[in-house]
Amino acid sequence: MKDRCEEISSPNVANFVISIIILIGILVSYLPQHIKIIRRRSSRGLSPMFVLLGTVSGTAGIANILTLPSSRADMGCCKEISTFACTAALLGIAQVGVQWTCFFFIMLLFLIFFPRRVDDVDEPDLPTWVEAVMVLSVSMAFFIAVFIASVVFIYAQPEHLQGWANFLGITGTILASLQYLPQIWTTWKLQHVMSLSIPMMCIQTPGSFVWAASLAARVGPEGWSAWGLYCVTGCLQGVLLAMGISFWLRDRRQVRYESDSSLAGNQPNGHAAIRSEEGLNEQTPLLSDSGIGPE
Repeated sequence: MKDRCEEISSPNVANFVISIIILIGILVSYLPQHIKIIRRRSSRGLSPMFVLLGTVSGTAGIANILTLPSSRADMGCCKEISTFACTAALLGIAQVGVQWTCFFFIMLLFLIFFPRRVDDVDEPDLPTWVEAVMVLSVSMAFFIAVFIASVVFIYAQPEHLQGWANFLGITGTILASLQYLPQIWTTWKLQHVMSLSIPMMCIQTPGSFVWAASLAARVGPEGWSAWGLYCVTGCLQGVLLAMGISFWLRDRRQVRYESDSSLAGNQPNGHAAIRSEEGLNEQTPLLSDSGIGPE
């Protein structure tokens, strides 16, 4: 503990600034997703399993970094070092905490603006209310179970704390890896991102690798279970981002073609009419707020 406290008592100012930027970036990166669901007043397009696995993996991630012996040592050193040094040492924990909070808020928005079925409309891809309840129930049950188990390991079995932290990290990595698979499948089936925000993924895809590097520098190789999670999610987010952009470009070309056909005297088909009503045209920017845009 003494050596660790001496090591973090004089934090590097450049690293501190970078960590603050990452912390703010994490928060900002989730805002487009929150705003899009609220503006659309619908969470359609989000896979229930994507929301569930994202929330559960986030819970495993925050529990992992809180139970890592190195993180607990940093928290213990706050009694002996300056406030600035303590803040710098705990920024890694704050980053994971903000990430978990932001995704938990996505889960709440998913439930609040859950798409309702219309009796006379056949929508086979629309999730059921039972799936929404399952998302909330499993998320809360996992949170309670992890909290209780972590308390037991911290106070009753501290010699196994590193193993428990690694287990949480591995669990979080596996769940985060699986998280994007149902969303990729849902987006592919719908052939549109709908309530999924592309600006969020544009920020988070490269940000995941920057964040992983920051955590690796902070907790070292023995904390691989903490930063490895974000390397995996960054790769899968990249796949989803590429898919979403390809759908946006396809829709843009289609609308342009149908617009040219309409000017030539042909009426646009129903697919084009829907897009026109939603505001997509040749001047629609990449970060459009409309339902058909890539946000």
